[in-house]
This record gives sequence, structure tokens and C-alpha cells, in this order.
Amino acid sequence: MKLKKQVTVCGGAIFCVAVFSLYLMLDRVQHDPSRRQSGGNFPRSQISVLQNRIEQLEQLLEENHQIISHIKDSVLELTDTGAVSPSGQLPFRSANGSWVLPFDGRPTFLAVKPQDCQFALGHRGQADLQMLDVYSLLSFDNVDGGVWKQGFEITYEPTEWDDEPLQVFVVPHSHNDPGWVKTFDKYYTEQTQHIFNNMVVKLTEDPRRKFIWSEISFFVKWWESVDTLKQEAMRKLILGGQLEFVTGGWVMTDEANAHYFAMIDQLIEGHQWLERNLGVIPCSGWAVDPFGHSATMPYLLKKANLTSMLIQRVHYSIKKHFASTRSLEFMWRQAWDPESGTDLFCHMMPFYSYDVPHTCGPDPKICCQFDFKRLPGSRVNCPWKVPPRAISETNVAERAQVLLDQYRKKSKLFRSKVVLVPLGDDFRYDKALEWDQQYINYQKLFDYMNSHPEMHVQAQFGTLTDYFSAVYKANGVVMGARPPAYPVLSGDFFVYADREDHYWSGYYTSRPFYKNLDRILESHLRGAEILYSLAVSHARHARMEGRYPTSDYSLLTDARRNIGLFQHHDAITGTAKEIVVIDYGTRLLRSLIGLKRVIINAAHFLIMKNKDVYRFYQTEPFLETVRRAPCVSVTRCLLLPCRYLVLFNPVEQERLCLVTVLVNSARVRVLTEDGQTLPVQLSAQWASAVQMSGEVYQASFMARLPALGLAVFHLYDSADSPMTLRSDTLLRLPGHSQSVRGVDPLPVRSQAADPQPFYIQTQSLMLGFSGTTGLLESVRRKDDAQEVRVQMQFFTYGTRPSKDKSGAYLFIPDGNAKPYMQKDQPIVRVVEGPLFAEVVAHYQHFQQTVRIHNVPGVDGLSLDITTLVDIRDQTNKELAMRIVTDIQSEGTFYTDLNGFQIQPRRYLQKLPLQANFYPMPTMAYIQDSQYRLTLHTAQALGASSLASGQLEVILDRRLMQDDNRGLGQGLKDNKRTANRFRLLLERRSSRSRVSVVVLQDRVSFPSLLSHMTSAILNHEVLALPVIPKKRGVPPLRTFSPLAAALPCDFHLLNLRSIQNQDSHSPSPHTALLLHRLGLDCGLEAHNPGFNCTTTQGKLAVAALFRGLDLQLLQPMSLTLMHAGTPLSNGSAVALEPMELATFKIQLH
Repeated sequence: MKLKKQVTVCGGAIFCVAVFSLYLMLDRVQHDPSRRQSGGNFPRSQISVLQNRIEQLEQLLEENHQIISHIKDSVLELTDTGAVSPSGQLPFRSANGSWVLPFDGRPTFLAVKPQDCQFALGHRGQADLQMLDVYSLLSFDNVDGGVWKQGFEITYEPTEWDDEPLQVFVVPHSHNDPGWVKTFDKYYTEQTQHIFNNMVVKLTEDPRRKFIWSEISFFVKWWESVDTLKQEAMRKLILGGQLEFVTGGWVMTDEANAHYFAMIDQLIEGHQWLERNLGVIPCSGWAVDPFGHSATMPYLLKKANLTSMLIQRVHYSIKKHFASTRSLEFMWRQAWDPESGTDLFCHMMPFYSYDVPHTCGPDPKICCQFDFKRLPGSRVNCPWKVPPRAISETNVAERAQVLLDQYRKKSKLFRSKVVLVPLGDDFRYDKALEWDQQYINYQKLFDYMNSHPEMHVQAQFGTLTDYFSAVYKANGVVMGARPPAYPVLSGDFFVYADREDHYWSGYYTSRPFYKNLDRILESHLRGAEILYSLAVSHARHARMEGRYPTSDYSLLTDARRNIGLFQHHDAITGTAKEIVVIDYGTRLLRSLIGLKRVIINAAHFLIMKNKDVYRFYQTEPFLETVRRAPCVSVTRCLLLPCRYLVLFNPVEQERLCLVTVLVNSARVRVLTEDGQTLPVQLSAQWASAVQMSGEVYQASFMARLPALGLAVFHLYDSADSPMTLRSDTLLRLPGHSQSVRGVDPLPVRSQAADPQPFYIQTQSLMLGFSGTTGLLESVRRKDDAQEVRVQMQFFTYGTRPSKDKSGAYLFIPDGNAKPYMQKDQPIVRVVEGPLFAEVVAHYQHFQQTVRIHNVPGVDGLSLDITTLVDIRDQTNKELAMRIVTDIQSEGTFYTDLNGFQIQPRRYLQKLPLQANFYPMPTMAYIQDSQYRLTLHTAQALGASSLASGQLEVILDRRLMQDDNRGLGQGLKDNKRTANRFRLLLERRSSRSRVSVVVLQDRVSFPSLLSHMTSAILNHEVLALPVIPKKRGVPPLRTFSPLAAALPCDFHLLNLRSIQNQDSHSPSPHTALLLHRLGLDCGLEAHNPGFNCTTTQGKLAVAALFRGLDLQLLQPMSLTLMHAGTPLSNGSAVALEPMELATFKIQLH
């Protein structure tokens, strides 16, 4: 009877939706203002309007059909004989052995508009230089080029500059690492503060002197420590154009491992400080030291309204090729850009390094003679054995001629007669003497050159923007425009090699513990920003601002800056000294504690049913946080008999997911806010491979959580808990050597391992495992008859026995990987139950857990994989996880850049093995005309595909020696590290079965399901237990901040409170950062477990936030330094696919 009633209700729902949708269609057609009544014949324009209306109607019918078909699917789930338990409530096992859950009564649908799929298939702007093609073209032969070892001989005619003199801009700089071989604070105390103190004095001595500075983290520390006289002197130099801030980020960010959330956040932190304190807006980007360059960076700089950028660390063969074709300056365009809107002018430095010997021209022996810090008597000398000579009247003519020869040769590699000559190195200009040595000697050379017209040169000190301005002027174009005939480039510059086969692909994995910690911090920061902004807005709305702890803003600032600091190219990269790594880790941990406090305080206010009873006590937190464990979360026990649990969903879509908490009672019962009892799967907490903990249990339950919201659950100890079902546990042991005992009420079975494969399954997936290894062998989706080989294997790499070896930066293996071997067979644990099933394989150096969730939607469609790695007893070993399939990927694979976009890769046989590994910040996939297999990751690691159908990831590396890049240490501080993944197998829809040739296009996008899978992996549910109160807990309610669902191709990147001009407190304004995702709709769509629609990029911001009024909506540049015209509050904003957009909003 109950079943019939449900079917009737859902059938009625289908009918209502259909009728209402058709009514809306007709209404839209009838009331369209573009329709005009006219008598007689239709004019041509009216016929075309009518034709458009018919097309729109057809499209609406198609969308309506999609919605109805998804509701039908939901009804089928209800009416299927295996989908409702006999009781209508309890989970039960169907005939095929999989567990069936009671339906949660919420039919959901997926309705992606066809237009929102067109972007992935559409036209692309043409690039003259496509980096995939450049790699295919080059031989990478490393021929000796003479004085320019990695290049070629440069010649010129002396008369070439007779009509247009050479313009030379010498740009003094000092590259300051915010932590590397010393900590940030030690560098500042011992070197950096002296650079600034000397700068104020020495630049003031002569207005012709110029300097550029990049790292705002150091500048802020100096500014806040000096008196107003020094501040005013520095401000005068900046306003006078003598000191330029380049890029203006908190650090010079790594571009391989950093996630675009953190890259943007550190850029905003730097830019906001510059604007607030100095009124400065950076124009040019400067990245001389990141180890390879990502295509994401020019896009971010472009969106921040910078007009030009410079890069340095690019593979020496590519530099040589670009130099020979005069392509070192180009417009860098995003591969997915259909036009030229993302173009940014980029200058690639041509030579080996950014130090003085490699910047004046092709001959380092000569250029070193013009690094006047190396004058005889200095502690630094020239390796080429010819020291500099101070410039005097007797030698100036000869010295000027020698230097001009280098300038001319360098200029021959570029298309304009303007040449850039950086003058600096790491931590230069920290002594007053060096300022005098460099500036006085160079000024003598410039004065001589400029006073001799026959030399046809104009030389001067300049800033980076002085140089770029001169290039634009020489080409007759405005700042930022494409000079005539300059090439357009798309692609990226990984993998970097500085010489021979020394590929810098090791740092993609180095110190994975900290790479993982970084991402946990980023998710907490984003969550804290969003909840804090919403709590402050709701407090203002309720006129309770004075009672809310807005002082938490200082904790947010501290976290922004510490996470920003960790994006530095020697921090997240894992390439700093051990003592420096500890310093970074301590800062991150302090920020994590602070962010948890911000989240707790915001959640406390937002879940109060009656805000009048809200009281904040600094010493008495209302909630607590629990430390992270596999799945969602908890290693601190929830003490029953009775606890309230608040769950925070940091994802911008409603979330149906499995939540696991630790409890101290096996009789746990879980209730929703409205008193509904939820099914619970009770499992053991394992103290070792074979021993259960007798004190705590894992309680897992399925929760539906509001988008960006807080849901309240009630856990208590109940003698009557029929919805709490025990896991079935089997231990597969190598022989019967170990005794295994269960803990009441959780029995455990054991058996001797046998070679026969075994299986676990849910309603969506069936996984096969090797009886011998306990590792994954196959995946079958229940809607697909075909079992797909997905074989998990482990390998180790050694390092080269002689000469150069692997280190923190370099990966130099001793040949192909060798299979991981251990003497004993692994202990394998198989756990099955109504809500999840998992297989845990225990090996000596790793423990792999493969878990599948029996949950409808996103959470149940992929494999949750945790690989716990501990190689602390290894010597010069790297552990790799390899996934072997029958997918015909044919040497093409795909990795993401910064979690922002996908970059196709090709395995190149002509390059060494280490050159075929690429950064994988969030995902990598292989595909053919039938399947795509995506490995999503919760931490940046190095990845490759060394053979067709394979994906390989380096999990950790322990190396005993330095690799001669300045660090002076190996990697010996390894930690036990949980590497977390989601493995997603998708099938191409029959209508989009395209050939592999087409799949090898220049552009690729994840599916909508893949984007969502990445989101749930990187933004875990946070569990916040309510601390028991003597006075009892006041009434709580679920907090659902969004009044309308965000289109599911939108990612809310941040909701970031903006600082007041004069205090460390929030202003009334908030930065809303949105990213519209690019989608590949050619993979079969699945019901995501929530209502998912797209809107062709339109979003009504005024209707987005429940219970708050929108009082300002103003488009801004990415980092809020350039303001657009405010929009009317009722306006919808529109984003193109892949577009990042920032809006300044005021909520009240």
C-alpha cells in the first residue's frame, strides 16, 4: 500500500512538472518582448525571430524531457523490487548480495543545457606555438653551443642599430626566498631587512636609480617594524617610480603543486595590502625561480589586470628553439580560449639562470665581469677566473664596448630593439657597499655609452614595466596589446630541465605529508572564510554585530598569510631544509587551530534557533572540532549517552554522503533534526592489522547536507537501536599463524588467503580483488555488463648509482621501476555492510584501503582510496602506485594544472623516463573511445602514463643525498603519510563515441561528475560536536545559507571578507569569487544525488543568499584592485565557461 502511494505521488509529480514546464514555455513565447504583432506578410526579421522562438521551444522541450526522464529514474528506483525493504525502513540484502537502502524520499534530477556542453566541442583560437607540437618537433639533443653552452653562436652587423638605437634597461633586483636554507624570519633578520634599509638610502641618492621587488611577505614585515620617516621615504621612492612592485603576491608562488585557490588567495593578500597601505597597483609579473611554468599563471595575472609577465626556468632546449626563431616574447593564450581574450604578453629569459653572469648576454665569462659585487676582495668570485674591474676613465671605453657587444647579441634573440638586462641574484644588495659597486660602476658605463652617438645605444636603469612600456611603444601598440607579428603560444612549460637529463620532476612529490596538509588548510580556510562572512552578515542583519566575535578576522588574516607563505616555490615544493620545513609546518598547524576556532564560532551563531539566547564566551566554546581520519572525520570519541553533532558541508551543492564518527557505545542511534532515525553501520576501530580496539567504534550514516550549510544530528546511546547494523568482517591471513578475536558485539571471521579473486559491491559498483595480493583487479559499474580491468600495482624506483643522483628537486632513476616485493603475503581485511564495503591490504611499507559507499549520487559512484605510506626505513627509494587497464590510451594522458584546467600530455620515447612525469595537483586521466579512468587526488603528486592503459603516481621519496641545486640536504624527514584518492571510471555515451585521434585534441575537460568528485574529495565534511552544557543545549536548527541552488557548473571559490582600511576588522564588503567550470558532456551522466541544473552561465546573486539583502554588486578585477561599474542589485551576472570572476558584494 505504501509503495503504491509513493508511486502515485511521484507519478503525479512527473505530470505536474510536465504541465508546468509546458506552461512556462508557452508563457515565455507569448510574452517575449521581441515578438511584435503585425498584419499581412511577415517581414524577414519577424520570420527569423519566429524561427528562433521555435528553436527555443524545441530546446525547452528537450530540457523538459531530461528532467522528466530523471524523475522517472527516481520512480523506478522506488518501484524496483530490490529498492524498498520489506519493512520500508531497514536496509536489506537483495538477491544478488548487494545492500539496498531505504529510499530517502527525495527524487533528484540532472538537467544540463545543451548550450553548456558546446564549449568543450567548440572553436579554439589559433596559436602559432602549441607546446605539445614544440615537444614533438624538438630532438632534445643538447649540442654544445660554444660560449652559450645550451644555445648557439650569435652574430650581428655593426650597422643594424644606425637607424634605430638599441634601448637597454638594466633592472636591479634581489630574489628573496621566504624560507629555503634559512627560515623566513632568519632570512629577514640576517639579510632582507638590510636590503630595504639600504634601499631607502641608496635609491634616494640618485633619481636615475631603479629597483624591483616581488615578495610582499617580506616587505610587510619590514614596513610594520620601521618608523614613519622610513615609511615616508619608501613611499616617495615608490610614487616616484624608482621602486616597482612586480607581481605583488605574498610570495613568488610555485606553479606545479599549488592549487589555484591558494595561488589567487596569496595574490589577493599581497595586492590588498599594497592598495590599502601604498595605493600601488602592480602592472607586470616576475617569476624568475619557480621550477617550470603553468598556463594558469598568465590567466590569473590577466584577470588581475596585469599587462605583461616574465618567466625564466624553462627547459634549455625550448629556450634554444625559441631564441633561434625569435619567439622568446609571445602572447600567452589559454588553450581553451575561443578568441584572444586571455592573451598576456610574456617575456622568456633566454639563458641558464637569472644571476648576473647569465643575463647581460650569451657569454657568462664576460657578463660575470660586470657583476661588481664580485670585485677582487669579495667573498664571491667569478668561476671563469676573470674578475670584474672597477670602471675608471682609463678603461670605460673598452669596458663599454665589451658590454655593448653582449647587449647587442642578446637583443638579436628578440623582435624589438629594446633589451632587458636583469641585475641581481639571491638576497643581493644586503650591504651598502654592493649598492655603490653596482650603481656607480654601471652609471659610468651608461654615461659613456649615452654620450657617444656612434655607439647607437641608450642605456639606463629601469623597472620591469619601464622595459615592457618601451617594447609596446617601439611596436606602436598600447600596454598589453599584441605587437604586430609577435607569436601566440598555448600550453605550459613542464617538465623543466636546466642541464643534461636533470629533470626537475622529483619535487612534484617531495614531502607529500606537507602537500597533503596544505590542502587540508586550504579547505579549512575556504570554509572559515565562507562561514565567517555569512555569520557577520547575519549578525549585522539581526543587529547583533556587537555580540559576534568579529575579532576572529585576525585569525583569518594569520591563516591567509601562512598558507600564502607555504605556496612559495621552496615550501609546497618540499625543497627547503628540514629546520625550515618544521617552521612551515608549525605555522600551518597554528593556522589550522585558528581556522577551526573561526569555524566553530561562526557555526555556533548560525545554528542557534533563537539568536536572542546567543552568548559568546572566549573560554567556553559551544562546539569542538574533531581531527581528521579516513573518510569524514573523527578520531576523537563522541561520548554518549547523548550528543548533538553539527556537520558542515563546504561544497556549494547539496551533498548526500556517508559520514563516519567514532563513538564509545555499540548501541548508538542517530536522529536527524526532525527526529527521523537513520540507518547506521557499526564497524570496528582497528588498533592494528588484526586487533580491534575494545573502547571505540566507527558509526557510519548517510547524511543529506545543505549546500555550504550546517546540519544538526542527534546521537545517543539507546538500548533499542534496530537501525544500527553491524559490519561483517573477514580477515584473509597468510596461513593460520595469528589468532584473531572480535570485540563484542562485532564478530570477525578469518580464513587462509587463497589465490581466487574476491568481490565487494554496492548498488552502483562491483569491485574485484586479487586473492593473492589483496589489491584491486577490476571494476564493474552495475549499469554496464562489462567488467573493466583496473589493476593496482606497486613499484619502487632507485637512483642512479654514480654521478648525479635524485634529490629534493631532481628525479634521476636507475632505470625502470621494479615491482614492490615483500617476503610475507599481506594481511587483507574485508568489511561489508549496508552503507559501505572496503578492502584493506596491509603491506610492510604501505596500507591501502579501497572503500565504496552504498549511497545514491556522487559519493557512491567512485572508489575512495587511501594509501598510507611509511618508507622511513628505506634508502634511496621512491614508492610508486601504478594502475594498469585495457584502456587504449596510446601514449596520451591528461593532468590538471593547479586544479584549474586540464593539460593533455604525450609520453615521449625520445625523452628519459623522468621527463615524462608531470605535476598532478588534483587529477590525471586516461581515455579511449569507450572509457575514461580518472584518478582524483587530495594532494599534489607526480604522475605519468608510461605505457598505454596505465596511470602511475609517485607516493613518497626518501633520498639520502643532495642533488646539487643549493639545498645541501637529501630527503630524510619522511613521515607516515595518508595519500587520498578517488578513482572514477566513466563510460562514453554512445552518441559521443569518438575516435582516439579526436580525443588527442589540445583541450580536454573533466565531466560534471568528475568535477563533483574532486570537490567532495578536497572539501570533506567537517564534524563539529556540541560540547555538553550544564544548563542544557539551547534549540538548534539546520543552517541552509542558499535560497536557490547554484548552477552545478559554478564553483564558489571563496566568499572572502575584505579588511577595513584602518583596522584589523572586516569592512561591510565581501569578495565573491566564482569559477564557471568547463564540462565534457560526452561521458554518461549520472544522477548526482541532488538537483543539478545549468543556466548558460547566468546567476542571480540577489536571490542567492537566504535571509540577507544584497546592497552592492560590483564587478572587480580578480584581486579587487580595479573596480567595474556597480550593477543593479537585481542583476544576474554572466560567466563564460572557464571564466573566473570577482564581485564586491555587501550583504545585510
